[in-house]
Amino acid sequence: MSDDNVVYIGNKPVMSYVLAVVTQFNTGASDEVLIKARGRSISRAVDTAEVVKNKFMRDVEVKGITIGTEVITGDGGATSNVSSMEITLKATAK
Repeated sequence: MSDDNVVYIGNKPVMSYVLAVVTQFNTGASDEVLIKARGRSISRAVDTAEVVKNKFMRDVEVKGITIGTEVITGDGGATSNVSSMEITLKATAK
């Protein structure tokens, strides 16, 4: 999957990310979009996927969910573990 079809979730409102996902599908470059989030943004990623799937594009399904832990190195060299999640959405044939 190219980096063009990846939506990174941050601190913006959920609808901003919903618009980004819907735009990715409507450009037609790919029939899959990957939603990536870390830490506290994970719940916003789940909300984004559900709103896209249930309200805007009913022909989209969750192809896969990947969870993991990433090690982040801070400014002082200290490391911490941060949870991460990737949700792959796929447009189904009509």
